[in-house]
Amino acid sequence: MGSNGRSVPRPFRLMLLLLGLAVLVGGPGSGLLRSAPDSTPIEQSTPAAEVQEHATPQATDQDHSEAGEPAHAEGENGHGPRIRDVFFVLIAILVSAKVLGELAERRGQPAVLGELVAGVILGASVLGVIPAQGDLYEIVHVLAEIGVVLLLFEIGLETDLKEMFRVGPTAVRVALIGVFLPFLLGFLYWYYANPSIGVHPEGVTFTVVAIFVGATLTATSVGITARVLSDLNRMHTPEARIIIGAAVIDDVLGIVILAVVSGMVGGAALGVLSVGKIFLFAVGFLVLAVVLGTRFAPAIFDFVDRMRTRGVLLVAAFCFALAIAALADLAGSAMIIGAFAAGLVLSSTNQFDAVVERIEPVADIFTPIFFVAVGAPVNVRLFIPGSEDFDLGVLFVGLILTVVAIIGKLVSGFGVTRSDTSKLLVGVGMVPRGEVGLIFASIGLTAGILSSSVYSAILIMVILSTFIVPPALKVLFARKPPSSPSEATSALGGDMNETLF
Repeated sequence: MGSNGRSVPRPFRLMLLLLGLAVLVGGPGSGLLRSAPDSTPIEQSTPAAEVQEHATPQATDQDHSEAGEPAHAEGENGHGPRIRDVFFVLIAILVSAKVLGELAERRGQPAVLGELVAGVILGASVLGVIPAQGDLYEIVHVLAEIGVVLLLFEIGLETDLKEMFRVGPTAVRVALIGVFLPFLLGFLYWYYANPSIGVHPEGVTFTVVAIFVGATLTATSVGITARVLSDLNRMHTPEARIIIGAAVIDDVLGIVILAVVSGMVGGAALGVLSVGKIFLFAVGFLVLAVVLGTRFAPAIFDFVDRMRTRGVLLVAAFCFALAIAALADLAGSAMIIGAFAAGLVLSSTNQFDAVVERIEPVADIFTPIFFVAVGAPVNVRLFIPGSEDFDLGVLFVGLILTVVAIIGKLVSGFGVTRSDTSKLLVGVGMVPRGEVGLIFASIGLTAGILSSSVYSAILIMVILSTFIVPPALKVLFARKPPSSPSEATSALGGDMNETLF
């Protein structure tokens, strides 16, 4: 393959051709976007969902009749997307993710940036291959959930538990600063600046709106930063351990904040005991899963390793990750925290190397779906002057919220006291809001706390804070000299990969 960028290699052209075919079949107005009437998105806890529920019109049975399509083609009961349509969507997602990921790497950027851009292109505001709601959306969302679970499972496998405990106090300080400072800055800005965008929702006090805006700035998207660190071969650096630890703590605190704010919306009286209970459940599950897992998992996987059935170790590891993630959600924690705990547990087993080797190809299929799904809800028309969704006031407020969001997380880097660790790198790694910010904003919109204009401003903050981090981390790590021989070897390996491709 040529790497001078002047010509497109033949295999690359074939990938582009496949992508074009998938988009042609699944583009706007095709049967690919049709879904069952009166369908609604499923409830979720991680990737981008519950957003832009009004963006994609639903097809009716009459539409299908007029198109000459038999009712049984839709599904067993005449509802739901056709299987071939799901296949075409998956082709479009995976091929576009790999093609644009390759283009990003050829430009010296992490592949995840290309995957996010692929999501924007395939989303409802551009090509409409990935709808904003309906049965097809739900299928993509479930696959994206599996993708982020596998991503955090891999991160847990690569995490040294002893090293994690070693940076634990630092990670706690970074997380606390990175949660409370953005919340305070966001609340104060909204409360005192009183941005006059949109219509104020009836029955909602201005203080509640300001609290909710502050809450949307709190949580870090561990998935975005973790993938960038992995792409850059920097997972074993002190900065990476602190960022991952702090981001996990962020998610725990985010669960508490989300529960408190949601309770305020519902008129519930939340006292110290109820908030403490939520926090203990979230933290307690992580601790309990790791303690019990490290006690029993080695014996279980020693037994599995002696079985002769093909792929049994992969299936066991995959099911273990899904099970712990599901139990975390059942216990009131986050599924990604459960997946991270599952990886930590299996990192101490004798089958660690075999599990890593077998799970990576599976993650290579599912994880890009997650990042494409994160980019899909982006409404490009927000940034195009003259379009129906463009509003200069909304754009201005969104930019201010972005600055506030970035400052709040950058300052969290000052929680680092180690001399061998870059405060700026840690702060930048905590910046992306990604799917977590989308969830907070969509809950506020559907609950009637946020107007559509305020929601759009928050969405701009989420978009910009997510997209600036991959190239920023790339530049900062390139300028930071390796602090250990293993880090130097890891960085050299990354450079060699870039040279080869």
